[in-house]
Order: sequence, then C-alpha cells, then structure tokens
Amino acid sequence: MIKNKVKTLPKIWLITVDMGYGHQRAAYPLKKFAYQGMINANTYAGIPTADRKIWHDQRKFYEFISRFKRVPVLGDAAFNIMDWFQRVPEFYPKRNLSRPSLQLMSIMYMTKHKNWGKHLIDKLAKKPLPLVSTFFAPAFMAEAHNYPGDIYCLICDADISRSWVSVVPKTSRINYLAPNQRVVERLQLYGVPKNKIFLTGFPLPEENLDYPKFTQARTDLKHRLFNLDPEKKYLSRYKDSLLKNMQLKSWPKKADHPLTVTFAVGGAAAQRELGVTIVKSLASKISSGEIKINLIAGVHADVKKYFKDAVIKLGLKKELDKMITILYEPDKQEYMRKFNQLLKKTDILWTKPSELSFYCAIGLPIIIAPPIGSQEFFNQKWLINLGTGMNQDNPKYVNEWLFDWLASGRLAESAAQGFLEAPKMGVDNIAKVISKNTLKVKNVAPISQY
Repeated sequence: MIKNKVKTLPKIWLITVDMGYGHQRAAYPLKKFAYQGMINANTYAGIPTADRKIWHDQRKFYEFISRFKRVPVLGDAAFNIMDWFQRVPEFYPKRNLSRPSLQLMSIMYMTKHKNWGKHLIDKLAKKPLPLVSTFFAPAFMAEAHNYPGDIYCLICDADISRSWVSVVPKTSRINYLAPNQRVVERLQLYGVPKNKIFLTGFPLPEENLDYPKFTQARTDLKHRLFNLDPEKKYLSRYKDSLLKNMQLKSWPKKADHPLTVTFAVGGAAAQRELGVTIVKSLASKISSGEIKINLIAGVHADVKKYFKDAVIKLGLKKELDKMITILYEPDKQEYMRKFNQLLKKTDILWTKPSELSFYCAIGLPIIIAPPIGSQEFFNQKWLINLGTGMNQDNPKYVNEWLFDWLASGRLAESAAQGFLEAPKMGVDNIAKVISKNTLKVKNVAPISQY
C-alpha cells in the first residue's frame, strides 16, 4: 500500500489528444510533471499537414456519428456500426484476446506506412524523458518510431477494447497505467506481460482532494452528505463509522450551499436535450430555491446558447447566474479548472458514464445518463457494482424521483461509498511508477485501499 506522497516529481513528456474531454481530463492533474506543458498530439505547433488531416478526419467522423445518433433509426444504426469496431468484448469466459482488432491494424498501418506521428516523436526524442500518453495512438507512435525513453499509456476507462494494446504485446515496450483491477486483468487477456502493468488508479484533480489526507474532499463531503440525506436516515444509522472513516469530529449544523446538481454533457455535446428536460422538470423547485442546477456546456458556445435560450423560454431568466449556472469556457484547460471548482459545491453529478465516472472517488454520487459507446457501458457497470452510481429514471419526472431518493438516504450512501472505496491516489501512484519506485501488480494493495 502506498502511504507517502512523492516528494521529487518526475519530469515527463505529457501527451494527450484534443478529442472530446476524456483524454485531456486524464492529463490535467499530471500537468505539474509535464516538461513544457501538455502536448496535444493532434494540434501541437508545427504538426505536419498530413498528420493533422488524419487526426482531423478521425475526430470529425466520431463527433458526427455521436450527434447523428439522435436521428431516429438511422442514427442508432450508424453509431452501432462504428461502435462494433471499437467494442469491448465480454470478459467471461476468460480467454486469449490477443488477436489484433481491425481498428488497431488501421492505426498501425498509418503509423508505419504513412509515418503518422514521426514528426512529433522525433522532436521529443531529442530529450528522452519518460513519455506518458492518455491515448493509445501516441504510445504506438513512440514505439514504432523508436522513441529512446520509457513509454507509458494511461488508460481512461474502467474497461478497454483491444485497440489499446500493441499488435505484439509480449514484445512491446509500452507500460500501462491502469485505473482499476478489471483493466489490469483485461490487459493480461490481451497479452500484456504483468511487469508492464501498473495499478495506479485514475488521476484526479488535486484541488478536489488535497491528498494524501484528502482534507478538501472530506470538507466538501460532510456538507454534501448533509444535503443528500435531509431526513438523516443514512447518517443517523452510520454516524459513528462515517465520522471515524472520514476522520471528522462532527457534522455541520447546515450545509454551506443549496442542494446542487451538476449536469455535464460529453465532448460531442450529444445529450444537451437531457439538460433542458431536467431544468424543465425542476423549474418550480429551482424558482423556490430548493435546488440549484449547473449546466456544463464545456467549450461549446452553441451549447451555451442552447441552454441559455431554453432557460429563458422556460421562464427562468431571473435564475441565471443564481440558481442556474451555465459553465462555458472556450479554453479547455480553463474549463476544467472552473469545472473542478464547481464540483466542490456539487452534491450530485449527472453525466453519461465517461471518464467522469472516476470522480465518484471525491465523494460524488453519479446519476448515470444513457451510455454512448461500448466502453461507457462498462464504466456504467463499474459504477453500479461499486455502489456509487445509479441509472437515471425518467428525466421528465426527476422532480419526483430525485426527492424520493434523497428522502431514502441512498444518494448519501452512494457519495460515502465512492469516497471510501474508489481509488483516489492516481496522481501520486503514477509519479511513483515513473520515478522507478516500481509497483509490481502482485504487490499492489486492493483497489479499495487507495
């Protein structure tokens, strides 16, 4: 079990991609290690035109299909075809899954025969620091183009497709930083040697944790639990054990913020309509001050306008910037900073099961919007099995079922469960691995202890 925070931080090349939010959100907490800051493999200064076009075509295709999914019948059919090529196979029965997928072979063809990524890797090779990539393609590029330093691939989901692992995993130089035990086991089924797999947990923003004592997370959680259990059904039953495990002396007499729900759309902004449905159902409770809503538009100006127009149309203009906040920030890094600040006063995170699933570890119960893509179904399963996520009920009637959930104390239980059981030490563990304080998989403490 890892107990001490790393004092000497390793310097790394931190590589991510500007495709949605997931890969950059995983990289964001590691910025303090990054030599010359985060590098977007698909948009960095000086990227060759041919490389930029390959990245651009892939991103636009995915975003188009994600949005097109809203079209009845045809949308689902198109998305299902795309998703089939990047699907995560069922885990059981355990079997050899090392055969490369078509998606992987396509990526490797472009890397080897079109020199995709060679320009970037040659630049980084002039200073061969450990290279950490939050997306598999740059890790493959580093290996194919003979990067002289260590190569790490940081995984952003609770389970992964075959495309994350190289064509010949047994001889690959890529090391994997796994967010949970299932990914460790999945990598082994794909043929990755045990000594190339490190169970670290997902990197979470330090401003929401303040590790290793988690002072910020504990402070936020005690106020959150007060809001999530208004009838004290859960808190009164487990008061002593909660105070002990959360290292608190007492509960606050009242919360430091109103009951707050944060609704976050994904990078492709495919679920914006759901946010409006939520606000419409909760309109009277918003007006009465019973509940506050944060609508996360991210970097999408059109989504910000969509939300604002809808709020005004619902007769809630006076609640803007009071009981309704719309978060929009064109710069992704600044957006993530502001988003993390909002989470401190958030009681419930409502989102599709993306990389945000791991944020349950800071003590946030997650209402799960419909998954988009194979890996999100596995993230959904992980959240439910952990006891920190619940599938949304009919959003038209959230004004009824949400308050039933609050009265039962089940949301408070989910918040505490996430904080106590989900991995929180991802940043520190990753630093230890890269600092050569190697974690052997067989010696890693159970995930519940991180």
